[in-house]
Amino acid sequence: MTLTWEELGWERLAAGIGRCRLPGWDCTVGLVLGEGTALMVDAGSSLAEGALLRAQAQQLAGGRVTHLALTHPHFDHVFGVPAFAGAQVYAAVGVDAVFAHEREELRLDAIRNGLPAAEADEAADALVPPGHQVSGEWTLDLGGARQALLANVGPGHTAHDLAVLVPGEREVVFCGDLVEESGEPQAGPDALPSRWPAALDRLLALGGEDAVYVPGHGAVVDAAFVRGQRDGLAARFGVS
Repeated sequence: MTLTWEELGWERLAAGIGRCRLPGWDCTVGLVLGEGTALMVDAGSSLAEGALLRAQAQQLAGGRVTHLALTHPHFDHVFGVPAFAGAQVYAAVGVDAVFAHEREELRLDAIRNGLPAAEADEAADALVPPGHQVSGEWTLDLGGARQALLANVGPGHTAHDLAVLVPGEREVVFCGDLVEESGEPQAGPDALPSRWPAALDRLLALGGEDAVYVPGHGAVVDAAFVRGQRDGLAARFGVS
């Protein structure tokens, strides 16, 4: 029996495109369905969460998850990656170095934020570098006239921010944590505040005025919200 987006707790954004707001950190993951393909956007905060997301995505797709795009290398978005064995994994250039050399900091950050230590240990130990690094833009052909554009629009929230644009009657843009709706955008020690407004300018140029913008945390927003957050960040950090 095939379940609908809503029955699985997902929000349908357009034909063959949806997202799920996960419990705990209200982190968003996305799903884009092609012809015999399925692209996940982010992977959840643990192996168990990743496995649940994979199972739900496969229900919706009627097949396995073939592609996985990571918007940035924070634990709540990437610790589920090992659950997607066999998928082609894409991330901004430099994420491989984060996974290789900052794994312990990712593990400790997860624990500090409330992930049980055993789950953080398991995920950190199993984390593998993405197989595909995006330095500019990369178009994925998902079949059935479905494409997805991966764009390295950072740095901003981190040094390695990737956005995913899905063209259609109304474009859908997965923003990662460059945009947050449920609270103030978080600028941790790996953020580049002086570059963040410019990253949002690139995001807006990518999607345009009529796109649906999907934040890393919170409800779906429009271009006006993104522009307002851009101006707020510029004022907050004293940049133009």
